[in-house]
Amino acid sequence: MRRSLLIFLFSAVVLLTFALHSVSTLIALLFEDASRDAIPRSEIPAPNSSLVDTRPQLIPKIIHQTYKNATIPQQWRAAQKSCVDLHPDYEYILWTDASSKEFIAKEYPWFLSTFTGYKHNIQRADAIRYFVLAHYGGVYIDLDDGCERKLDPLLSYTAFVRRTVPTGISNDLMGSIPQHPFFLRVMESLQGADRSWVLPYITIMASTGPLFLSVIWKKWLGEHANLDPETWVGRVRVLMPSEYSKHAWSFIKEYKGDSWHGGDARLIFWMGKNWALLTALGFLLAGVVGLAVWWVYSRLLTLGSRKRGAAGASPRMSPFRFVGIPRWMGGGKAQSYELVEQHDA
Repeated sequence: MRRSLLIFLFSAVVLLTFALHSVSTLIALLFEDASRDAIPRSEIPAPNSSLVDTRPQLIPKIIHQTYKNATIPQQWRAAQKSCVDLHPDYEYILWTDASSKEFIAKEYPWFLSTFTGYKHNIQRADAIRYFVLAHYGGVYIDLDDGCERKLDPLLSYTAFVRRTVPTGISNDLMGSIPQHPFFLRVMESLQGADRSWVLPYITIMASTGPLFLSVIWKKWLGEHANLDPETWVGRVRVLMPSEYSKHAWSFIKEYKGDSWHGGDARLIFWMGKNWALLTALGFLLAGVVGLAVWWVYSRLLTLGSRKRGAAGASPRMSPFRFVGIPRWMGGGKAQSYELVEQHDA
């Protein structure tokens, strides 16, 4: 094989390897089913069961929610009321924009510039939930999620999140003991994830939202895969979709939400529904781009050979060996892509 082709293929492999490494966690996330840490139905006592009283309660009885001010929109008041009414023995904290900023400034001043610098309000709403769970412990619930039953059975774990379909975890329902190592890790990862990705939806999801949380979670699982899950304090249990909502024994009733979604979210949702088509088109586009780059690269090498030939340089002194361009790739006349004679030592 000609040296120029080897150089081209080597460069392509290096670039492809770098690209795959950059998204390796996302690829691995597609195959993560959370079965190792799933909360089985057998561990969830029925509503009003006496078994709840016999289970240890590790997570503090605190419900955290967020909104820009204390005036909750009408469409979410029923959801909020259902959680408050079902948990009279829980402390309820509504984190507003003002109280969130004050909390960060007092307890975590190193994060204040990042917190106030977020372009979108929902990023601050995402970030504050990780900090208050790590600081106080308790349960965070989105305002558009109402409570169908008491959350007491979930308090027996050191931390829990909920599984989403088709992959990853969500940040709309989470629970934690104070200073849980996973949520400390999430806090510490926020500044490194603070990047702009052009589309607001992708920026939010990847910097503070569910995609960000899912990536940290997947890395967390990989880093601690050899530990015994039964004794590991950093374990994060996962509430599966069937136990989350839509059944008589489920915890949450979902109300209308997505208040922060913009027009770009519709594009993302369409892409999610048509991922197979987009994957095929992506491979096709990569092949076309690869051929185009190879054609340009080969043409440049051929032109360089001609210039050296015109200047009286001997072909055997060339540092590269050249390969021709077939006619179907626009090579033109036969003499324009003949192989340069090789003189191997």
